[in-house]
Amino acid sequence: MTRKKKKKSHKIPNLTDAILQIFKKSSNKVYNYKQIAAKLNITDTSGRNQIIKTLKKLTAKQKIEEIDRGKYRVVGSTEYYTGIVDITSRGQGYVICDEFEEDIFVPNNKLNRALDGDEVEVYVYKRRKNNRPEGEITDVIKRKKTEFVGVLQMQKNFAFVVVSNQKMYTDIFVPKAKINHAQNGDKVLVEIEDWPARADSPFGNVTQILGKPGEHDTEIHSILAEYGLPYEFPAEVEKFANKIDLSIQADEIKKRRDMRDVLTFTIDPKDAKDFDDALSFQTLENGNYEIGIHIADVSHYVKPGTVLDEEAYNRATSVYLVDRVVPMLPEILSNGACSLRPNEEKYTFSAVFEINKKAEVLNQWFGRTVTYSDKRFAYEEAQVIIETKGNEIPADISLTGKAYKVDQAIVEATLKLDELAKIMRAKRMQHGAISFDKVEVRFNLDENNNPEGVYFKTQKDANKLIEEFMLLANRKVAAYIGKQEPKKTFVYRIHDEPDIDKLANLQTIISRFGYSLNLKSRKSTTSSLNQLLADVKGKGEQNMVDTLAIRSMSKAKYTTDNIGHYGLAFDYYSHFTSPIRRYPDVMVHRLLQHYLDGGKSANEDEYEEKCEHSSNMESLAANAERDSIKYMQIKFMQDHKDEEFVGVISGVTEWGIYVEIIANKCEGMVRIREIKDDYYTFDEKQYALVGEVTKNMYQLGDEVVVKVKNTDLVKRHLDFDLIGKRAEVEA
Repeated sequence: MTRKKKKKSHKIPNLTDAILQIFKKSSNKVYNYKQIAAKLNITDTSGRNQIIKTLKKLTAKQKIEEIDRGKYRVVGSTEYYTGIVDITSRGQGYVICDEFEEDIFVPNNKLNRALDGDEVEVYVYKRRKNNRPEGEITDVIKRKKTEFVGVLQMQKNFAFVVVSNQKMYTDIFVPKAKINHAQNGDKVLVEIEDWPARADSPFGNVTQILGKPGEHDTEIHSILAEYGLPYEFPAEVEKFANKIDLSIQADEIKKRRDMRDVLTFTIDPKDAKDFDDALSFQTLENGNYEIGIHIADVSHYVKPGTVLDEEAYNRATSVYLVDRVVPMLPEILSNGACSLRPNEEKYTFSAVFEINKKAEVLNQWFGRTVTYSDKRFAYEEAQVIIETKGNEIPADISLTGKAYKVDQAIVEATLKLDELAKIMRAKRMQHGAISFDKVEVRFNLDENNNPEGVYFKTQKDANKLIEEFMLLANRKVAAYIGKQEPKKTFVYRIHDEPDIDKLANLQTIISRFGYSLNLKSRKSTTSSLNQLLADVKGKGEQNMVDTLAIRSMSKAKYTTDNIGHYGLAFDYYSHFTSPIRRYPDVMVHRLLQHYLDGGKSANEDEYEEKCEHSSNMESLAANAERDSIKYMQIKFMQDHKDEEFVGVISGVTEWGIYVEIIANKCEGMVRIREIKDDYYTFDEKQYALVGEVTKNMYQLGDEVVVKVKNTDLVKRHLDFDLIGKRAEVEA
């Protein structure tokens, strides 16, 4: 009888390192062997036995400790830390780590293949003279991104991609077989596939040819590609959307509150293509007002588990670039079925309030409705109604280009809504809300997307009217769910209190202009911030001070853990009013309906993950928008090379000063080596460049005269020549 050979167990490669990495990534967490196996996707008995043996070996080596039977935790290390690396344009790094108040400096030669934004392990080995921690990156735990935009430079048998992002300190090597038909000088998207230990550059593969550098579409598509944002929908998503039944059905209307007979209208930007929200208005018999905030019922069409929902979730937001919108939903929905266009019946999700003359909410109702928009207004048209109390809309402001008289019922509704909105806004300010009315730069573009002029978008009464009622709906929906017992999972929009160190830094900067903040209490802080924002309005330093004030604030984000909204002074706040362009609003609609139907609390972990994704995508979209504006500003300045401009010094660094032109908000740089009248050094305490001989000072907030020296559309960089201080030049 022959003996059967024992089946040889497959040894798991690098198991010790993989297990240690799990513990180091979450140094405070406790794991048993089953949890480790789940994280490593190991399901067989042999694999689990190997994990158990490895855990015992690591315990014997005192790398981990057994704190309870079968439960392990990493042994605390005072040398190794985990954090996110921030690479400077000079190729040095700083690791942002929770355990340190200050960032850990990492010299270029100690980055060890870490790239900007990567999650890394860093070994802190000494402190520099200025007492800051210094370190060496020992492991890249997770790459922030692997795809980069750059220009292909061909050699004989290979190519390099020179990456556009200034924080990328290395080019990417591409074998000839992986250039995918790209030609020398093309702007491309390249994916890093490997970075061998002894290689100076990572190895990559060209995945997309974006076009020739400097061409408009190439640069806009490059901005989207840089942040991993799409600019077209996959064919299967378009196909799915086109098959949805978009008709208004009688049996569906029966399930909803029918509000088609109530006066309803929209107020949006003149060039808007999708209309998320509408307002309805009627006076009740008791003298109070019934005001409806009606929102496109996107969740009626976008169902969980479909390719359409998956695509909307992945995008998480529409992206508003300088010359186009990249929508979250296909056009048939965003501009069609879900858009509350005039003279069309639409499915809506509504918040309806009974409000008295003091703008107090007496009753509220939430649910699905069917509505009919009687009129579409641009903000400019609504503003005329408010300012003239209902006179004729002039032809140059009218959407149709023809003057017309507004229906008296709509005039009365608009004026009453404006009156109530002003009361609500005043109450918000009294409760400590902060009034950020930052000027937004916009461009007049010709048919070829060339900028013909710059204008500034400002908030007027019509904008504020819509804002107040949207805030009301968002706040009341959040409070309705947030106050329920037992607690229910919900998607909140939160805004933490500002960092006191950032506020102190802001105080130092604004004191140069004669302004001050009172940081004694929350009330005094918000009051003095509002006073500051009011005082700088219309002045040369306004945009700089507004920007610095916003940077001193915490960042708003989505989460299931409600802590309130500091900037709006709300205890409960959510996003309910823009589901065409924001995925969190779609989640809010679904959860609200689920709870209105008596459903149990949703899975908190699942929704927290979705909130984090939505916040991240919102940040990427905002960065892309900023880059597109910067690109268009540089394009605009190309035609103004011989002109002198008055600007404000908006930033001071060791390599130069940043100057923002007052007339058009374009920002460029004067390099320190280009200031020829003296040898200048950077004075960090005074936010200034100081001349060594003359003691002449260029300080944050100074008004100067500059001339365009160089415009680089590809790098999105603007260089100025410094003519001098404004007072001296004009003297």
